[in-house]
Order: sequence, then structure tokens, then C-alpha cells
Amino acid sequence: MSITLEDKLVVAISSRALFDFEEENRLFERSDAATYLELQRQRLEIPAQRGIAFSLVQKLLAFNTPGAQRVEVVILSRNDPVSGLRVFHSAESAGIALQRGVFTQGRPPFGYLRPLGAHLFLSANADDVTEALRLGYPAAHVFTDSVQASLSHPNEVRIAFDGDAVLFSDEAERVFQAEGLEAFQRHETDRHGQPLPDGPFKPLLAALHRLQQMAAEVPGMRIRTALVTARSAPAHKRAIQTLMSWDIAVDEAMFLGGLSKGAFLREFEPDFFFDDQTGHVRNAALHVPSGHVRSGIAANLQETSATRRKQADEG
Repeated sequence: MSITLEDKLVVAISSRALFDFEEENRLFERSDAATYLELQRQRLEIPAQRGIAFSLVQKLLAFNTPGAQRVEVVILSRNDPVSGLRVFHSAESAGIALQRGVFTQGRPPFGYLRPLGAHLFLSANADDVTEALRLGYPAAHVFTDSVQASLSHPNEVRIAFDGDAVLFSDEAERVFQAEGLEAFQRHETDRHGQPLPDGPFKPLLAALHRLQQMAAEVPGMRIRTALVTARSAPAHKRAIQTLMSWDIAVDEAMFLGGLSKGAFLREFEPDFFFDDQTGHVRNAALHVPSGHVRSGIAANLQETSATRRKQADEG
């Protein structure tokens, strides 16, 4: 009988998201691949320090028991196979049970998400994240300068999600961008009984919900989720109605009406936070591990604006 990952929550993660390889990456960017490879060879037996997504991975893997493997974490990296040896050694030294890895030596790795059936892809490479989202996989660009996760909740996986363009589609966000807040509120009030279309991270939330239902089989471990959105009343109704239509509950919901999310996330202390707007992600990264979901109209507008600024600077 062939091995399959179909019954597991599958997380694909780049080496820089799981471990702190920022010094090595800076060397790669300012020199060449050969110099980088030589440094990694010299450090093969030196475990790397924990990266921004380490806490999330460590806690998810705690749902595995000798009798049931419920979570699979796979390294999916642009690194070369030799550098991959250091990744596996670092994982072993940190007590992270990794069995599988794909190392593409510079080639984009996101195509391997399909045979993995990944529920989440975390990478420090923004372009790979964009392509993964286009393929339909939940993916986030990890901000490697984020604050490390709190140690306050060792037996609880805590994950926070933005709503529009993350858990839900960017349908409502498009109305807001085109017509403003008043039109957005009217649009959502008129449709409060209609579920929002699925967003890119709905499959991850559903997979976490299934894992959460297994928590009774893993004494001491549980999952706690939060919706952290700029929505306010009355636009909150449609978000809650959508979750109800999915038969998925979140543990906490924060309707902040434009307030800065960082301070609220600091109190929630997630192992990771996902948002589609770089301003929210940068603010959150001062307090918690954070990643940018590069999808939806807001992300596209930000990318277009950044490109224009770059072209103006170069011109």
C-alpha cells in the first residue's frame, strides 16, 4: 500500500521561514551561490536558530502521537541539497520531526504543492507565495523580522486571520476600494444573510477545524483561532453568518473598525497572523509572527504602487 498524506494537515515551509538563515541569505544576495554554498558546508553541523514560523510548526507537530500522524511538515526550499542537510540537522537538534523535504537549488518550488496536497505554504520568498496563491493554495510571505512567538501558551496553537481577502474573498474589499466606507457598509448590510465567497485561507481554517476536533485524542493540546478584521458593526454580521454557513467556529472575533491590529494581537499572542495588507502585517510584526497573504485587490494595489515607486526612483 502506497504512502499518502491525504488524511493529514500538510504544511509546506521554506527553510528561512522555519529557521533563522538571514545571515546566510544576506551573503547569498551580496555575493554568489558558490560562496553561499561554501558557508553552508562549513556550518553543516551547526544548528540554525529558530525562525519566525518555528513555534507554529513545533506546536502543530505536537498533535502527532505514536498511534496517529495527524500533521505533516515538509521543507519546500530553493536551497541546494547540501544546504538541505543543515536544515534537517537543525530540525533534529530542535526536536522537530521532519521526514520530507524538496530542495530545488534556485528553481521555484511552488509546483510541488500539488503532489503534497498542502494546506499551507509559508515562505520568505514573496514571488513563490504569489504563485502558490494563484495555484489555489493558502500561502503567506513570512516577515522574517517579525517578533518571535510568545512562550505563554505551550500547549495551544494560536492562529489569527484577517477576514476579507484571507478567510473570505475580496468581494467586499473591492467595493470599499472603489466606492468608499459608506458603500461598503451598505453593501454588507444588504447582503448580511448571504455568505461571502471563500477566500484563499478557508481550506486552512477547515483543516484546523478538523484537527481541533481531534484534540480530545491528544491530551493537553488544543487549537485556538481568531478573526481579526477591520470590519465593524453592521458589517460584522456577514462575516459571522459566513462562518456559520461553513459550520466552522472561531474562538475569538475582533471587529476593530480601523483600529490598529498590533496591540490586539499582542494580547491574543498568536503563533502566526495572516493578513493581506502590508501595513497591517508590518504593524503586527512588531508584536507577533506575521505573514503577508499576497492576494486580493488590496495586495494588488500595494504591489502596483510599489512598482511605480521603484520605476520612478530608477527613472
